[in-house]
Amino acid sequence: MEATFIYSIAWTLIVLIFKTDGVPRTVYILNGLFAVFFIGGSRMVARWLFDYNTYGSNSRISENKKNVVIYGAGAAGLQLAVALKMSQEQRPIAFIDDNPSIQNLHIYGIKVHPFSHLSSLIDKIGVDEVLLALPSISKSRRKEIIALLEPFPVHVRTIPGVSEMAQGKVKVEDIREIEVSDLLGRDSVDPNNDLLNRNIKDKAVLVTGAGGSIGSELCRQILIHQPSALVLYEQSEFQLYAIEKELKKLPVKTNLIPILGSVTNLKRVADICHAFHIQTIYHAAAYKHVPMVERNPGEAIYNNIFGTLYTAQAAISTGVETFVLISTDKAVRPTNTMGATKRFAELILQALSSDKMCSQKTRFTMVRFGNVLGSSGSVVPLFREQISQGGPVTVTDPKIIRYFMTIPEAAELVIQAGALGKGGDVFVLNMGEPVHIVDLARRMIRLSGFEVKDKDHPDGDIEIIFTGLRPGEKLYEELLIGNNVTETEHEKIMRAEEDIIPWDELKILMDELKKATDRNDFKTCREILRTAVSGFNPQCGIVDELTLAINTTSKPSNQVISLNNSAVNPSNNLLN
Repeated sequence: MEATFIYSIAWTLIVLIFKTDGVPRTVYILNGLFAVFFIGGSRMVARWLFDYNTYGSNSRISENKKNVVIYGAGAAGLQLAVALKMSQEQRPIAFIDDNPSIQNLHIYGIKVHPFSHLSSLIDKIGVDEVLLALPSISKSRRKEIIALLEPFPVHVRTIPGVSEMAQGKVKVEDIREIEVSDLLGRDSVDPNNDLLNRNIKDKAVLVTGAGGSIGSELCRQILIHQPSALVLYEQSEFQLYAIEKELKKLPVKTNLIPILGSVTNLKRVADICHAFHIQTIYHAAAYKHVPMVERNPGEAIYNNIFGTLYTAQAAISTGVETFVLISTDKAVRPTNTMGATKRFAELILQALSSDKMCSQKTRFTMVRFGNVLGSSGSVVPLFREQISQGGPVTVTDPKIIRYFMTIPEAAELVIQAGALGKGGDVFVLNMGEPVHIVDLARRMIRLSGFEVKDKDHPDGDIEIIFTGLRPGEKLYEELLIGNNVTETEHEKIMRAEEDIIPWDELKILMDELKKATDRNDFKTCREILRTAVSGFNPQCGIVDELTLAINTTSKPSNQVISLNNSAVNPSNNLLN
């Protein structure tokens, strides 16, 4: 329209200046009108033909399309607008951008608005979704924008960040739900490549629990730093198959060795370390689901405590240089069996590091952190599933809080912390600010385009109900037992000075714990854990499915008990 108007004015001026004879005055107006009619009309016909040929006759019926506002009128936003214009489900009606220089402009026929216009767009036109097309902004800025959008009754989604968009082209399929990492707004710190390479590059590395949430991410990141070999040690056949299949697709030449086995099998772990000349072990194998461990304490003790002991003994006997234990914030003043077993595992490595017989053979390091997003026990997938089903969303307690970190960030920091260790170190990761789980649930509901149903909003869409704390669950998690913590060369890794139990004393407790576990005497097991683990204050009674079954049925034969014991009680003569 603007171009046609300028053309008409210019043509009229030329005719008047050169005093062209025989041109009626009405032609000045008709010339402009005909230009608009023919040029604009031809474009409308072309657009109609394009739409018809692309989607068929049904494309003209667009009542079912969702009205979409794109936040960000940069290159990614423009590519997204083009993709959405060819979509049968969504219609881009406006851009929102914070840059005043492009506000009120039209790009691809779509007007760019300031954020202050969003409310009127929702009221007048009806906006179903807001799509964030801001791949290059910082996480903290993304968090601010999401917080601004949260009060509006629209579904908020986003496109991936720059690092995830390998092809550099935005497609409709790239649109995804807002991740909790976007809500946390934690800006990443550039990793120290020297620390990342120190225990990995050109070395043989073993990861226990390689198919788990943390273990699998450790394997992905370890491969980037070119180890000479990577042994995947996992007791779940399917998880081992899945991680090997995934890693084989990566463009690396590292020798991948998948090994089925349990960390409670001392001889097998030692044989593997010897056969593949392992130099670094990342010990991620553990039972970590709090309620499940609370109901099966015997297996948790075997796996988390004695599995750590046997893997550490295998490392010492075969000359492994570095051993890194993946620990948890639940090991601090634990209220559940899982946390107590993980703290006991830390005590084992601390004692081995201080023992003269072992301290110069293998360097032991422990890394303690909180919940990771996307793990098998994370509340985030559960909330998302409950929201998609229309609710209700279940939260254990209105006061419960947790620290969160993404799995890639946690794995990257674990690798760097392991390189900082000098022997017996307990490192804690900076988890940022704790998150109230009920606030997280509310935000996820609102950002999905729904309203929380409560006493203030009885007509809301999705209700939040409180189910009560699960067995052994804490309201608050901590990362430090004491206050003695020092900084390291990495700003997100701190070194904690924790009390230790000398090896000679700890070994007596382990012998008693082993005997009590073998006879399913979990009352004695709990007393031993309370003796060893500072601040262990169990929240619930002892519940073990095997114990309940044995108490209500006849005992199995001595031969069966003997066979079971031989399977889980490997020779323990490496340090005796």
